[in-house]
Amino acid sequence: MTATIPKTLTSGIDSPFDADVIIAGAGPVGLMIANYLGHCGVEVLVVEKLDTLIDYPRAIGLDDESLRAFQAVDLAEQVLPHTTPMHAMRFLTPKGRCFADIQPNTEEFGWPRRNAFIQPLADRVLYDGLARFDNVKVLFSRDLQEFGQDSEGVWLKMATPDGEERLRARYLVGCDGGNSLVRRTLDISFDGKTAPNQWIVIDVRNDPLGTPNVYMCCDAERPYVSAALPHGIRRFEFMVMPGETEEQLSQPEALQRLLAKVVPDPTRVDVIRQRVYTHNARLAGEFRNGRVLLAGDAAHIMPVWQGQGYNSGMRDASNLAWKLALAVKGLAGDELLDTYQQERRDHARAMIDLSVTAGHVLAPSKKWQASLRDGISWLLNYLPPVKRYFLEMRFKPMPQYHQGVLVESTQPLKQSPVGKLFIQPKVRQGEQVLLLDEVIGRRFAVIAWGTDPCYGLSTEELAHWQRLGTCFIQVVPSVQLKAKACLAEGLIRIGDESGRLKEWFGLYPASIAVLRPDRFVAGIAIPQTLETLCQQLRQALRANIQSQSASAAPRKVA
Repeated sequence: MTATIPKTLTSGIDSPFDADVIIAGAGPVGLMIANYLGHCGVEVLVVEKLDTLIDYPRAIGLDDESLRAFQAVDLAEQVLPHTTPMHAMRFLTPKGRCFADIQPNTEEFGWPRRNAFIQPLADRVLYDGLARFDNVKVLFSRDLQEFGQDSEGVWLKMATPDGEERLRARYLVGCDGGNSLVRRTLDISFDGKTAPNQWIVIDVRNDPLGTPNVYMCCDAERPYVSAALPHGIRRFEFMVMPGETEEQLSQPEALQRLLAKVVPDPTRVDVIRQRVYTHNARLAGEFRNGRVLLAGDAAHIMPVWQGQGYNSGMRDASNLAWKLALAVKGLAGDELLDTYQQERRDHARAMIDLSVTAGHVLAPSKKWQASLRDGISWLLNYLPPVKRYFLEMRFKPMPQYHQGVLVESTQPLKQSPVGKLFIQPKVRQGEQVLLLDEVIGRRFAVIAWGTDPCYGLSTEELAHWQRLGTCFIQVVPSVQLKAKACLAEGLIRIGDESGRLKEWFGLYPASIAVLRPDRFVAGIAIPQTLETLCQQLRQALRANIQSQSASAAPRKVA
């Protein structure tokens, strides 16, 4: 028996496709992409093997970039009640001395840099958000068996409780986890290492300690983590020692022995669940194969010690979703999707390396290495520049793209903003004070300090960018908003409420920045060079990418 898709899920009565995009996996990355595409009017099907969302906690750290992604799909306010902002991470010696205190209090991108959160509740926010869109559906109990692709699209065959089901779409996004069937079917490598040790995670309600923040105790005998989470939940993590099994450690007596290291009375702990995890550090050989793309854990997995697995997946979603929307709508060439791998893979590798390094700090393989770590960290903690380096989390590699949808500045700059995430300060629009992204929305933006951002564009070039839905923004000091101004039709005028935009533009020989829908700086210009920049960026969205990839080896097609 073959199950049939309700007509409301099809792209059209005469369409050969059931959707524009099928997403395999209803995890956070797949749900985030579906929410973004839903806003863009793209027909989406999310197919999930399980019969419901995963309900056990996994990730516990949400960063400012991820909150900006929630903001982009109008769900930030819904997820914030399940977070603890400004969550510090403290590395402790076995004697309890803090040798690294990571508590960044900046909000460069509009949100706290580090936040604790409850992942199942955040995932539920993303899932419930899909109810807003008639063009997005989630199909549970769909076990993907096989798929294939041709020059026009992708077909899938799935097992369901009612029998076999077949679907077809223009693109498939594999968000089906570290053991991804999509990646394995395409024979894409997944290079890296599996950690030699495991960790048992114990989540408890009615937090028996109550102290805030995350503590990483570098105990040579058995390293452990104690993390305060929202809603009175605490997570403990203990290294599994050689010879120990999950079955043994899950026994009440064994759990109490572990918890005795962290609480006075381990018999009075309200355990929700416990699971044993293996930490992997792996990266897919490619993120795109024809009309199939990988995102999240299907593309990269990393140890948990910097809380970047979830957040790296959110970066994938932010980078890929707007490009898929443009490609589906024919507003950009299919070659645009090649830039997803160009831009995301190197940064994913950097985050894996950071997470592995943090794991070595927490649990070095030799006792002498732990002693050396403690001694060096004690000395470095008294050097103010080093202390600030840790406090402000400057060690975290921020994404910076050097190829893809961007045009480097013609002037050599010591630190170019091109390819970096743009700041998100508060701005004034009329009587309202808003975060900048609330003014821009999900679209390109040409944002100019003090000048008319349309002035340097020809009528033809302006029309091209308007077709992409671009907004044109003039920024002035807020005190100037009360002065009369003659504005071009459709121009948005905002006030720099805190002076941060003036400060940003003052760092570079430019008064105009072109922002992509994911808020990365695509290029900078002055009014007299804006036309050339915009022409080059349109090429990056279409023709140039084809020439860049023409010499590449042909992709395998399943």
